[in-house]
Amino acid sequence: MINHRTRMVGSFEELISTPFSGDVNAMCWSRTLAGDFQEVLDRLQPPEGLTTIEDDDLRALSLGPAGELARDALLADQALLRDAGLAPILDVITDYPRDERGGPVPTDVYSFHVDSAPVQVDTYLCTYFGPASEGLMNEHAIRRVDVAETRAELLRLHGGTDDDAFADWIAENCFDLHYVPRPGARPYPLGRHNLWRLAIAYPRSPVLPCIHRAPPQPAGTPPRLLLIS
Repeated sequence: MINHRTRMVGSFEELISTPFSGDVNAMCWSRTLAGDFQEVLDRLQPPEGLTTIEDDDLRALSLGPAGELARDALLADQALLRDAGLAPILDVITDYPRDERGGPVPTDVYSFHVDSAPVQVDTYLCTYFGPASEGLMNEHAIRRVDVAETRAELLRLHGGTDDDAFADWIAENCFDLHYVPRPGARPYPLGRHNLWRLAIAYPRSPVLPCIHRAPPQPAGTPPRLLLIS
C-alpha cells in the first residue's frame, strides 16, 4: 500500500472486480513487464505532441526479441481491457496541449484534477515508458475554486455573484475538477508498468474521486508511452 487511499491487487481480475469503498479510491496491479519499450518507441518514430498507436501499427514494427516482448505486453493489456468491455487507447506523448486561455484555473491534464462522468465508470491507466502519472491524496489538496484569491478572480471574470449561476458556470468550464496541493503535500508516482484503476466523480459514488495529473515534461524528457481507458 502506497497510502491509505490506494490498494494493491495481485491480478487483473482482482483489479476490475474489487469495489471501491472507505478511503480507497485508487487500485494498483503492481508488476514489472519484460521487454524493451524504448525500442518500440524508437521504431514508432512519433511526431511531436500526442499520437495514438493502433494495434496494426504495433504489429507492423520490425523489432528485436526484447522489443517483441514489449509489443506483446502492450497488445495483451489492451486485449484484457477490451474483453472487460472497456475501450483502451495507447498514446505516445511528447507533450499534451496546454490550456492557453491564461485564466486562474488551468484545465489541462498537467493540473491536478479528477475525471468525471454522468454514470458509474473508472479510469484505467498504465505508463510503460517515460515519466509516470502522479496521484495526490484528497486531504492533501484543495479545489482551485475554493482558494479565496482564485474564486475572487473567477467571480470577476464571470461578472456575477456567488450564486447558482456562478456554480453552473464553474461546472460547465470544469474549473471545479482541478486542485492545488496543500503546503507540504507530496504527490505519489504511479510508477511504470503498473496498471491502475482510479475512481472518478459520478453521481452517488461511494468514494471520493482520485486526484491525479500527467507529469511535467520539460524539454529533453523522454516521450511517454501510456495506456488509458
